[in-house]
Amino acid sequence: MRAFALLLTFVCCSTGLTADRPANIVLIVSDDQGYHDLGSYGAQDVQTPHLDRLAKEGTRLTSFYVAWNACTPSRAAFLTGRYPQRNGTYDMIRNDRVDDGYLYKADEYAVSPEHILGTDIREIFLSQTLHDAGYACGCFGKWDGGQLTRYLPMQRGFDDFYGFCNTGIDYFTHERYGVPSMFDGNQITTKDKGTYCTTLFRDHALDFIDRNHERPFFLYLPFNAPHGASNLDPEIRGTVQASPEYLARYPAGDTKASRRRQGYMAAVTEMDAAIGDVLDRLDQYEIADNTLVIFFSDNGGSGLANNAPLQGRKSTMWEGGNRVPCLVRWPGHVPANQVSDQFLSSLEVFPTACAAAGVELPQDVTYDGFDLLPVLRNEIASPRIEMFWQRRDEVAVRVGDWKWIDSKKAKGLYHLANDIAEKNDLSAKHPEKVAELQQQLAQWQSQMEAAEPRGPFRDY
Repeated sequence: MRAFALLLTFVCCSTGLTADRPANIVLIVSDDQGYHDLGSYGAQDVQTPHLDRLAKEGTRLTSFYVAWNACTPSRAAFLTGRYPQRNGTYDMIRNDRVDDGYLYKADEYAVSPEHILGTDIREIFLSQTLHDAGYACGCFGKWDGGQLTRYLPMQRGFDDFYGFCNTGIDYFTHERYGVPSMFDGNQITTKDKGTYCTTLFRDHALDFIDRNHERPFFLYLPFNAPHGASNLDPEIRGTVQASPEYLARYPAGDTKASRRRQGYMAAVTEMDAAIGDVLDRLDQYEIADNTLVIFFSDNGGSGLANNAPLQGRKSTMWEGGNRVPCLVRWPGHVPANQVSDQFLSSLEVFPTACAAAGVELPQDVTYDGFDLLPVLRNEIASPRIEMFWQRRDEVAVRVGDWKWIDSKKAKGLYHLANDIAEKNDLSAKHPEKVAELQQQLAQWQSQMEAAEPRGPFRDY
């Protein structure tokens, strides 16, 4: 661990500033997007021309992981740079009754876990660090870090926020199972009800760039596309919503499954168009060369997604739950049209953004990642040699090319370099390797338990 910390210090200080002002940071996150559902990752049925442009102008990562296989802990991890078990948000902030058509009364919802829980206020978010360094910070989209005022983005270093703070909404009504859920700043708003939310998030992002393009800025754009719609109507709840214009680009098909896939693909393409508008706005102000853009999915693709060649999907410990598409562009700092299979993760986002901005990491905070830019520039091999996942009693660990899983839907030992689809369980053939990975997992669990306790779930 000490050697890792020294290397972390080196790589975080290795990215110098070459522009006249600190680099802008644009962090774009999709929701439940499949590993295969971009043209640059092999998709032929989903249209993603603007993300494909981003891949061509930057580096496409093929061994990039998130820290949890579903949204809330995954997002808390990359925004704090710390494992979910370290920052305290290691489970979903979500009510139990969300899929049976139950309509919460206002006073009932106000005291429900989904409404009152949030990431510990002692955690330092990337936005707070950049804001303290003079950055304008804007968040537009899915927050998922708590709905009480003290947990909202405006109290986490953001100057502007428009979006929702629970795990999912209806794309047009902006309600979560009948509950109005869109925020403008610190207040719930219904003024834009009826407008497709991807359009709203895009428009607010463009306005933010318009107002701040002459100063360093951090734009966090976490779309909810292509997450399923959170609607009381089961026919809508089982779909991904998109505008008629984009639905018309794909055939509906003859089955319910094909129609739901149509909505999913249309939502991805509509999100892609919004991303294209953001990239064009950077070009318009001639600041693209001084802007680090990072794109990835918050976790593995849902049941409507295509995660090929990975097995599994969101909420599983298979690669399809935790390995996600990721694109990084920063002209002159990140090679263009490159593919990197280096072992990297979303835990690297916080240190990378700080390094690009020339901002020191907060003192007296243990981080679980490092600046990945020297890795993408092929200056060093990735310092990441291991990663751990835990969701209640389900666990997985990757060390080098070996991965061991013990969960309800996935079990076994796999050698990912030879078996990315995790089809060949080698646990019987290599019991010593299983024991080795179990020991490393136990050591990591001890480290997490010894960390200063954080809410909202931990007993302390």
